[in-house]
Amino acid sequence: MSLSALPALSMRERRADPAGFAKAMGESYAKYGFAIVSDHGLDAGVLARAQQAVKDFFALPDDVKRRYHVAGGAGQRGYIPFGVEAAKGAAKVDLKEFWHVGRELPEGHKYRPVMPHNLWPEETPAFRSDVYALFQALDSLGAELLQSIARFLELQDDFFVGPVKDGNSILRLLHYPPTPPNPEGVRAGAHEDINVITLLLGAEEAGLQLLTREGQWLDVNPPEGAVVVNIGDMLQRLTNNKPPSTTHRVVNPAAERAHLPRYSIPFFLHFAPDYLIKTLRSCVDAQHPDRYPTPITAQDFLMERLREIRLA
Repeated sequence: MSLSALPALSMRERRADPAGFAKAMGESYAKYGFAIVSDHGLDAGVLARAQQAVKDFFALPDDVKRRYHVAGGAGQRGYIPFGVEAAKGAAKVDLKEFWHVGRELPEGHKYRPVMPHNLWPEETPAFRSDVYALFQALDSLGAELLQSIARFLELQDDFFVGPVKDGNSILRLLHYPPTPPNPEGVRAGAHEDINVITLLLGAEEAGLQLLTREGQWLDVNPPEGAVVVNIGDMLQRLTNNKPPSTTHRVVNPAAERAHLPRYSIPFFLHFAPDYLIKTLRSCVDAQHPDRYPTPITAQDFLMERLREIRLA
């Protein structure tokens, strides 16, 4: 079975029937941990320019790309080389390289100590404007989707506005190179995302799978132009696993497509670094005791998880 069999949730319906859209989204998350969203309003030109910028950068020689790797930076900005990140508990590293773009903050901002300046490759002059335009577009879309998530959680629509203001969100530009025969490891081992929600633009090549509640791997092949939105561990923790984060992975391609690279652009929407993730009382009752009795700041939670995946 493929997740493409699921009907996409249209953002036009959200604007016409906010309650119905929120209910459908909640049902999708309860069953899969993922939802597919269409008619989201992302500018096709912004997306196309960002995708081309990604391909242009990763086509650069390795020694050039490595100039933008920040040693000791926990992989929060710039280039992260092939063979560094691994899924939590995995014996082998993932077969990927990537670039991280974060939020641009004014000088003197209180979050500057933990949200460093972005790096921008000089070799691809359009990279900065093209990629950051996509960051801003996905940031806005994510904020809109959080209103619907708040509604199906029976919270005020604007509940997440404060917690994600100036949040430590990351746009990840992913490149999975062609795979050799009998590769050691997989493109991305089974994992859950750290953040609040992830907005994932469809990749040209297949490979994304999620683990169902029944323990089966399901192919995720969204319709062209749709965005896959999944729950991350920060939201899972805040809501006492309502909704739960879902395990997913990127498998290696079939032999006939192993010569092709795969590009993917997930947007990891985060809380502000000092937001205290404390279980919502509305998500705790006699049948659902608090799984996370000790609150933790978003920044501490992030660093804890980055150490687990070998980035910090």
